[in-house]
Amino acid sequence: MSRLLAGVVILLAAMPLRSAEPDLFTTDVRPILARHCFKCHGPDDKARKAKLRLDQREIAVRVLSPGKPDQSELLKRISSHDPAVMMPPPVAKNPITDAQRQVLRRWIESGAGYTAHWAFVAPKRAGLPAVRHANWPKNGIDNFILARLESEGLSPSGEADRHTLARRLCLDLIGVPPTPEETAVFIADKSPDAYEKLVDRLLADPRYGERWARRWLDIARYADTNGYEKDRQRSIWPYRDWVIDALNADMRFDRFTVEQLAGDMLPNATESQRIATGFHRNTMLNEEGGIDPLEFRFHAMTDRVATTGTVWLGLTIGCAQCHSHKFDPIPHRDYYRFFACLNNADEPLLDVHNPAVEKRRQEIQKQIDALVAELPKKLPAKDLEKKFADWLARERPRTVPWHVLRPTEAKSNLPLLTIQDDASVFVTGDQSKSDTYRLKFRTDAPTTALRLEVLPDDRLPRHGPGRVFYEGSPGDFNLANFAVLVSGKKVKIAKATHSFANGGNSAAFAIDDNLQTGWSIDGGQGRAHFAVFTFAEPLPAGEFELHMTFERYYASGLGRFRLTATTAKPPDARDATNEIEALLLIPDAKLTAEQHDQLLKHYLTSAPELTKERQAIDQLRKQIPAFPTTLVMHERPPENPRPTFIHNRGEYMQPTEKVEPGGLSMLPPLRSANRLEFARWLVSPENPLVGRVTVNRQWQAFFGTGIVRTLQDFGYTGEAPSHPELLDWLATEFIRQGWSMKKLHKLIVMSATYRQVSRVTPELLAKDPANRMLARGPRVRLEAEMIRDSVLQASGLLSRKMHGPSVFPPQPASVTTEGTYGAIAWKPSPGEDRYRRGLYTFTKRTAPFAAFAAFDGPSGESCIPRREVSNTPLQALTLLNDAAFTEAAQALGRDLVGRKESVAERADLMFRRCLTRPPSPEELASLVRFFENQRKRFTAGEGDAAKVAGAGNGDAAERAAWTSLTRALFNLDEMIVKD
Repeated sequence: MSRLLAGVVILLAAMPLRSAEPDLFTTDVRPILARHCFKCHGPDDKARKAKLRLDQREIAVRVLSPGKPDQSELLKRISSHDPAVMMPPPVAKNPITDAQRQVLRRWIESGAGYTAHWAFVAPKRAGLPAVRHANWPKNGIDNFILARLESEGLSPSGEADRHTLARRLCLDLIGVPPTPEETAVFIADKSPDAYEKLVDRLLADPRYGERWARRWLDIARYADTNGYEKDRQRSIWPYRDWVIDALNADMRFDRFTVEQLAGDMLPNATESQRIATGFHRNTMLNEEGGIDPLEFRFHAMTDRVATTGTVWLGLTIGCAQCHSHKFDPIPHRDYYRFFACLNNADEPLLDVHNPAVEKRRQEIQKQIDALVAELPKKLPAKDLEKKFADWLARERPRTVPWHVLRPTEAKSNLPLLTIQDDASVFVTGDQSKSDTYRLKFRTDAPTTALRLEVLPDDRLPRHGPGRVFYEGSPGDFNLANFAVLVSGKKVKIAKATHSFANGGNSAAFAIDDNLQTGWSIDGGQGRAHFAVFTFAEPLPAGEFELHMTFERYYASGLGRFRLTATTAKPPDARDATNEIEALLLIPDAKLTAEQHDQLLKHYLTSAPELTKERQAIDQLRKQIPAFPTTLVMHERPPENPRPTFIHNRGEYMQPTEKVEPGGLSMLPPLRSANRLEFARWLVSPENPLVGRVTVNRQWQAFFGTGIVRTLQDFGYTGEAPSHPELLDWLATEFIRQGWSMKKLHKLIVMSATYRQVSRVTPELLAKDPANRMLARGPRVRLEAEMIRDSVLQASGLLSRKMHGPSVFPPQPASVTTEGTYGAIAWKPSPGEDRYRRGLYTFTKRTAPFAAFAAFDGPSGESCIPRREVSNTPLQALTLLNDAAFTEAAQALGRDLVGRKESVAERADLMFRRCLTRPPSPEELASLVRFFENQRKRFTAGEGDAAKVAGAGNGDAAERAAWTSLTRALFNLDEMIVKD
């Protein structure tokens, strides 16, 4: 009997997948199974019950009984009221409805056909559907929209008026409304292509990049601080500027992707391409003293994996971190193979060679060089020679020969120590909360002291010599312990001196057996420094080990260093290179002229008689501006790959099996495994998801809702597309037109669908309240930054300045000083920086800019593909009382007071500046009436006119009246909505 049943199962699994409703499984059945069944009977091996998989037909048929619903065990279970057998079980609190049972019954009755999930099948470019009203479509988009409307018995709405279209286009393409002058030019243009000319002008406007960069930064989780407890400031704004410029240049989206994920790995990578890799450096960074940096690096990696999955694949890959995905076909192993593709990069700071900064540095350096050249002339020739000779007489007795020691072995607990040609050691790789460098050396004679040279290097943060990369003290280190061992026994060090130290963090702390203290050089980055460690008794000739331990905050290790030794009585450390030390050992008679000049130049840098002159030089050196920095990725060297392991239950502390890089098994294979090939695989035309996900996100930006409403989830539990053929047509068209975002945006805004009036009729409200069929134009609340930018634009205050460090618009100081550990004194930026676009506003993760937070702006803590839209009283209070809105109202009020037109004409102008369109006669009469009432009230002393109007010339009561009217307009729904 069992063999017979097995045969039936095999036969059923091999049956043609027939169905009276071929789309029933995709549109209705799979979402039910995913929502109610896959958690226990889906892809996750560990969570699976009864060895039953309902996501695979060849296994599911044993409970389906295709074509025989009355015999189906599945239907019996979901229809039962017996808690012992009913499915889902009562404890799940996820019951199936009667309507869903009927769907499943119809499906089983028709043969229980399974079809591949639509999102995992390559998009097919369908021909444009035929429509009855063939004169309405303006491009292919409209054929798909109109065909659906006609099938539903609906008709599209008429085209919006020109004022509405001008405002809609400007808000969508450049993020700010048009000025009355810009609107007037469009209205006056009666040519057939007037609309297209406006579209082309806006696409070429530099503000286009700013508008669309803000949306990309939402998914890139951009912010100006590190997050977590300390939430200190970071410099990553060059990445933000790269995004703006890439979008303005209409960089192909596939290249836009590759440069952000692996720009550093491109042949002869440019500085711009390295800056682009800041995309995955936007992850948060925990700087707490007691944390394990490797653990929080793991958390950063899981964020990178989840973000990559959301942005390019529209999948909730993060769900597979702890176990195989319970709904989508993403095994636990696939997650960590995907993880491994991104896991082999180091995370350095990059100096950004800004031309203005470079010019200023060169100017100051020329001044310094000129003053240095003048130093010998500041003393009479006889005095100079005598004082120089006296200096040599003092310094030579303190000079001993130092011999460079080349390590015979260099290892550590984690970082990679690479011995350089000059016998120095360069350090790369990961760092833990306590790193120990272990080096072996051999000497030929008893050694009295060792000298540690800590050396600058352009590959290190702020040129080193340390590896600290966070904003607190980049380029520093903390040498907590310096120990020399012979045959495993520690050798006593009697004294340690240094040439430079940060405050009290002297070299002596490196030999005090206290790991909480140490030698550091913050403030001396970019220069060589020296520490001399003198033995209590000479170190015997032969082999010895050097152990250097680095603690206190993570990333505190040395980046480049070298060891020298002496057999003579050692002096204290001084600021002199090996070259100078060697020259001091040469008698005067044997010095060449060049060597003499080298020593003289060194003397002049310390001669007490020239202290005043050197102070002037030092002051200039302090004025040399540092290059801006940004956070980037850099692929590790082949000899030091970072391994990736599967982590049991997604726990950092539970690594199990090692895995190699790879893609997701349900997508086309990833043949190579490095980060560059991974990026190219993501945007390969064979990837069925990337085109759909990308165009869907753009569609949502214009219409408020994506063709797939769940922008972040194209998987089994995501919502099916409202217009699947249109989605596929757009995805293929996007790739066909060279991955051009501007061409895609133009295609959308040129459509008749986009140009429709947004008016809601009773019929449309009844049949399509959410406007999923698009029988009317979009009506969407503006994003937080656009609301503020629109108000500043209307007032004339908005700055057109682009790029550069983030700015601090006015807001209460307590927003960033109260209730957060890493308090920042919020000092409003001066001049036009006070009124720059919201894109440039400084974002503190633990205390986001208050006005933006009120309107659902992101904090930068996680990837946000779609902002939620709320409607709260706090928003009205913000519009009325926030400093930016108040100042904008006062500025517009001052402008109107100074004009010669009548009150009605000025009110008309105010209305157009705020809402683009002209007011109706009734609206204009209301505006004038409101103004006159307010002016009378303030003239009568019923309000503090000076406070309302702010500073300015002219009558305070009139200014206050215009200001009050402006505030009222700023608070209109039409002001903060794209209609």
